[in-house]
Formats: sequence, C-alpha cells, structure tokens
Amino acid sequence: MATGRFVIVGASLAGASAATALRDGGFEGELTLIGEEARLPYSRPALSKGYLRGQESFEAQLVNPAADYERRRITVRVGAHATRVDPARRVVELAGGDTVAYDRLLVTTGGRNRGLRKPGADLPGIFQLRTVEECDRIRAAARAGARAVVVGMGFIGSEVSASLRQMGVAVSVVEGHPVPLARVLGPEVGAVLAAIHRDHGVELVLGDSVAGFEGAGRVERVRTGKGRVLPCDFVVAGIGIAPNQELLAEAGAQVDNGVLVDAQCRTSLPDVYAAGDVANHQHPLFGRLRVEHWNNGLHHGQAAARAMLGGPEPYDYLHSFWSDQYEHLIEYVGFAATWDRLVFRGKPESRQFLGFYLKEGVLLAAVGLDRGGDPEDPKADSELKIVAGLIRRRARVDPARLADDTVDLARVASA
Repeated sequence: MATGRFVIVGASLAGASAATALRDGGFEGELTLIGEEARLPYSRPALSKGYLRGQESFEAQLVNPAADYERRRITVRVGAHATRVDPARRVVELAGGDTVAYDRLLVTTGGRNRGLRKPGADLPGIFQLRTVEECDRIRAAARAGARAVVVGMGFIGSEVSASLRQMGVAVSVVEGHPVPLARVLGPEVGAVLAAIHRDHGVELVLGDSVAGFEGAGRVERVRTGKGRVLPCDFVVAGIGIAPNQELLAEAGAQVDNGVLVDAQCRTSLPDVYAAGDVANHQHPLFGRLRVEHWNNGLHHGQAAARAMLGGPEPYDYLHSFWSDQYEHLIEYVGFAATWDRLVFRGKPESRQFLGFYLKEGVLLAAVGLDRGGDPEDPKADSELKIVAGLIRRRARVDPARLADDTVDLARVASA
C-alpha cells in the first residue's frame, strides 16, 4: 500500500522511526503522527545520563528536527491525547472531539511509570523519570551536597544513581534484590556492579524495601521494611513502567503485558499495528516478549513501517542494549529470561569481561563490561557482533572454549 491514510498514535522513538521509514519505504499518502507530550519525539536514554547531568542539550535528543517532518510531509500533532480507537469506523478520536481517519493505524504509545503505593508517596520531592519535564525537576533538586534516596536499582535507578554521584549528590539506594540488575544480568554480574557503585560512594541498602516516605510538607526521610531510616532531600523512584495498552484494549485488541502483536507487528484488530514498549511481540528466536530498550524502539518502529507497506519479513531483530554508569559501559546482546549457566571470558573482578548466558547448552545472550564492543556497529568486527551470530544460530557452544581467552571467538563461531 503506497497511498492512503496512515496514522501513528504515539510520538515516541518507535513512532517517529516508523514515520520516517514509511516515507523512505515509498509511502506517498497522508501520514499523521499524534503525540500526547507537547514536544516533538525525543530519545530518553540521556534523561538518566548526559541530559540529567547538564552535559547534553534537549535538542540533541530529538529523533528528527522539525524541518525533517516538514520535508517528509509528516503531519505532527503534539499535545494531542487519543481517547479512543474505533476499528469499525477506522477513526482515532482525540480529546476535544477531533477525529482522525485511517486506512492503517500504528500504535506506539510506550509506557508510563508504575505508581508508588506507599505511605507518603504524594509528598513533594519524590520524583520518577520518564519525561524531560520529570528530568528537569530532578536536575533542579540535585544540587551538590544534597542527599537523595533512589528506589530500585534496575537500569534507570543505576544510571540515575551514577549521574547523581557525578553531580556531587550523596546517594542511598533501596533495592529488593541482593545486587543491582539481578533479574537481567544475574547475581555474579550484579555483584560487580554493586562494588562499582560502592566505590563511587553510593550507600546500597539491598534486600530491603520501602515502607514509607516521611516529612513535614516535603520528603525528608525514607523508612525501609527492615527498619532503616534514610535522610534525604529528594527521592527518585525507578520501579519500572506499565505499557500504555488501554487505548487498543478498549478497542478490542488482545493484550497481555502489552498489546499482543505477531511477527509482522499486527494486532488482533484489522489494519492496526503496534510497536515499541507497548507491544508484546512474537520473536522467531525468543518467543513472546516485551522489550523496553531504546534499540527495540528504533528497530521495531522501522519493522512496523515495512509491515504496513506489505512487507512479509518477520521482526527478528536480535535485541541489544547498553548502559553507561560512571566510566563503565555495559553492552548486551540477545535475550535470556532464565539461564542455567553463566560463563565468563575474563575475570569478573577485573571489571573488564564478557559473560555468556546459556540454557541447556544453547547460547541465549551475552554481556560485556568495558569489553566486547557495539554488536550493531557496521564498521567494527567486535566480539559481541561475533557472539550475536552464535546466538542467532542457536549454537551449542563448548563453555570451556567460550571461557578460554586464548581461543579467538571467531574460531568458536566457525566451529
């Protein structure tokens, strides 16, 4: 379909990437991108890193400058809230009464911060991080010498903790797991990251939870489930997001931890697609999963555009992500919800290693700490790029050869 009316609801990275890919793929019809925020689509990783620290501008985070949308004849409606999708009439209803008709619809509405359901959670000075406005409020509170409590030590919590320490803020972190990022990277890698944060002065309150927030008119302390009292000037909670699936769920689409889509990004509704954080997609290697990383937003949006134009290719992107914390870089490729063996190339205590996640002998994923390179860099033949080939082949690899630094990974791959 090269003409007609294509509408994208969700001015996110996935939505903007899809709009660009539709034009680049030959779509000549009407193309409308609708976003709830009053800004052009922007990338969010810098909100916990360079932008939060005041080292990067907001303009540098824009997916495309305004002129790009004009040149590509993409109508962008910001500050517009989609309230309903009517699949029978093929229209999107907006707050205020406007309707936008579509022939094909893509929903890229992302997610929203999970609520803090603890006593005192409504006190001023308690922040979450999803939008640039939320980041601006955190940055205003993060003066040198201030005290912060970070709740949760997933990627957002870990990156915010690192940024706040680099800004001269004293940081305590409350995390329910025994180590940071335990669910994604496992206890061994998490222990290395815990040591890095401690070395930079972060107080880690691990294996504990928040019982409540206290203060006279503003948050002044956090009380934990085990009885710790942590004084603070502000709090940042990084406790995950929930997918914004309601718009399509109310229209009759199948949902389960996100909008269910097939390998071509199609929902259960006719001519309605979904991509990015909101989509629970069917992957040919990893099965059904919902991924919240920047790389998936970019690639899934582009894949949805190809599918909307009639392309038959499945979305088989080999997921990857990165995280900057202090002077350290984490790179990850593949997907492993569970594993039965973790093999290291390089010693974890050296803080420069590769880790390989295997299940029943099959390599599912790999992580590199200050090693491995970008698996998506087309100009570099990095170690993680070689590993990506093994993952894609669902290779059974000799763990001893994976661990042996004298055996070139290219030789392991060729075998």
